[in-house]
Amino acid sequence: MRQQLLLLPLLLAGCVSTQPVTSSLPTASVSAKVETQPVATVEDAADDPAIWRNAANPAQSLIIGTDKRAGIHVYDLQGRQVSFTPSPRLNNVDLRDVGGRIGVLVAASDRQDLTQAQMALFRLDMASRKLLPLATLAVGPGEAYGMCLWQRASDRALFGFVVLKDGRIDQLAIDTNGPVPNGKVVRSMKLGTQSEGCVVDDRTGILYVAEEDVGLWKFDAAPEGSTVPTAIAKADGKEIVMDAEGVALAPFGTDGGYVIVSSQGDNAYAVYKLPEANYVGRFRIKDGTIDGVQETDGIELMLGDFGPDFPDGLFVVQDGDNRPATQNFKLIDWAEIKRALGL
Repeated sequence: MRQQLLLLPLLLAGCVSTQPVTSSLPTASVSAKVETQPVATVEDAADDPAIWRNAANPAQSLIIGTDKRAGIHVYDLQGRQVSFTPSPRLNNVDLRDVGGRIGVLVAASDRQDLTQAQMALFRLDMASRKLLPLATLAVGPGEAYGMCLWQRASDRALFGFVVLKDGRIDQLAIDTNGPVPNGKVVRSMKLGTQSEGCVVDDRTGILYVAEEDVGLWKFDAAPEGSTVPTAIAKADGKEIVMDAEGVALAPFGTDGGYVIVSSQGDNAYAVYKLPEANYVGRFRIKDGTIDGVQETDGIELMLGDFGPDFPDGLFVVQDGDNRPATQNFKLIDWAEIKRALGL
């Protein structure tokens, strides 16, 4: 959700927001190396990316991005659209390689019915590089918004977390062994206000969720775990300028690495070092050969070799203002981010 839209009624009423528009903390700058083709639909359309890494040929990896007004795109690392699957009102997207007859499973929060949340499942067909619909799983009453997957390290059991717009988080156990995948809600949690971005650390079983006007929280992702969240960072106009939006992970070792949050209010990204989630810095994506990035919703990060342009890892962000074209996704070299922040 864009802060500008939230501020407009206040400004018209003669009110002034109490939160700074731009953080006073030092903020590094990086540049995008690649941008995707713009989505076909106008206004607030592109939303959230996911990354599939081709281990055999990293330069042939793929980016999956939602257009929440039309469907879901697949792009190559040059930003070219290689396929499109119509499916209106998909919002957030995530994927896991579950093996078997499915292989790479792609899941998205489905908002076709704003009163009944759903999760849409697809299979990434490697020959066509297209997403093929598999099933739609019922979640529960409410409007689906955010979504992320967890593949438990101990037994590779698969779970999905659907973040509803009112802050409720429903956890589904997903079974991909039958002819059609099915899912069952096994637990619900609750944050106080509108929430969306989430990511789960497969190593540690920690779920990170962004509550837009409040900040970043973590939960135990285990179905039998506590439903009480732990606060990590506040959207107080310093580390994060509300809205807190997309969340992504850079895992190192058994429990180290970084968690990154989109600080949408001042077009930046806040970085926290794991396992304690201590704040280490923030950065923006500036204008360069490719235009800079504003008002980011979804983000994704994956470490590893993605070819000569992204030798250490790939960071993908939604660009909320790609004028004069429609919105798109920008690809940034993780190594450049590390250098800029001295990580």
